[in-house]
Amino acid sequence: MKYLLKRLVLLPPLLLVISFLAFVLVRLAPGGPFDRERKPASPEIERALLARYHLDEPVARQYVRFLAGLVRGDFGASLKYRNHTVSDIIAQGLPVSLTLGMLAFGFSMGLGIPAGFYGALRRGQWREHGVALLTLLAVCVPSFVVGPVLVMLLAVKWSVFPVALWESPLHVVLPTASLGVYFAGKVARLMREGMVQTLRLEFIQTARAKGLSETAVLLRHALRLAVVPVVSYSGPLLADLLTGSFVIENLFQIPGIGVFMVNSSLSRDYPMVVGLVLLYAILLLLLNLIVDLAYHLLDPRVRHE
Repeated sequence: MKYLLKRLVLLPPLLLVISFLAFVLVRLAPGGPFDRERKPASPEIERALLARYHLDEPVARQYVRFLAGLVRGDFGASLKYRNHTVSDIIAQGLPVSLTLGMLAFGFSMGLGIPAGFYGALRRGQWREHGVALLTLLAVCVPSFVVGPVLVMLLAVKWSVFPVALWESPLHVVLPTASLGVYFAGKVARLMREGMVQTLRLEFIQTARAKGLSETAVLLRHALRLAVVPVVSYSGPLLADLLTGSFVIENLFQIPGIGVFMVNSSLSRDYPMVVGLVLLYAILLLLLNLIVDLAYHLLDPRVRHE
C-alpha cells in the first residue's frame, strides 16, 4: 500500500509536467491553427478568431486558463472541429479505439504466448526455427504493409471480409489482425526468451526431481515466471493499442481517436493535441502501475522499494 500510494501521489505532478511540455511544444511547431482557412482573410477576421479562442494571450495565461478548465474536466474547444469540444470528440472516438485496441491486444497475446511457449519447448528443432522465422517476419513487416496485403487477399480477391469502415463484426477482423500481427511477434519473442531462461533455473529441475509431471512443471511453475517479460511489455503495449493506431484507423477508415490525432496535428488543433497527449499519458502511467504491481503476484522475489 505504501508503494501504491507513493506512485499515485506522483501521478498529478508528472501529468502536470507532461501537459506543460505538450502545451508549449505544440505551439512551437511551424504554422498555426488558422493557416488553412480560406484566403484572403482580412487582419480583422484573423484577430477575431485568435481572440475567440484566447490565442492572442500570452502562452503562460493560456496555460493557466487550460489548467482551470482541466480541473473541471474540460479540455477546451476544438479549433478544427467547430462547435465540438475536445471532451466530446474523445467520448466519440475513444470507445472505438478501445474496442480495436482490446481486440488487437487479445489477438497478440493469444497468438504470441502459445507461439513463444511452443518455440521454447522445441528448442534446437526445425519447429523452433519455423516459429522464429514467422515471428521475425511479423516484427519486421509493419502494419501499413500487412493491412493492404490482407485487404488485397481477403477483401478484394476473395471477398471474405469487408474492405473498410466499422459497422459489423466482420469489419473488425482485418483491422484487428493488421494491428495485432506485429505485437504478436514481439510477444512471441519475449515469451520464448523468458521460457528458455526459466527452464534453466534450479527450481524447475527440483520440481522434476520431485516427480511432478512435465505438464505440471511447465504450466504451474515455469509459465508463471516466464510470462513476466510479457507482462512488463503489456503495459505500454496496451496503452499504445487503446489509444488507437493512426495508420490502421486511417487505412480502414475507422472513426477512432487515431484519426483525430493525425488531423489535429496537421491542422495545429492545439486543444485536441494536448488533450489526446494527456489521455495517452494517463493510460500509460496507470497501466505501467498495474504492471508493476502484477510483478509481485507473478514473481514473489520481486520487492518494490
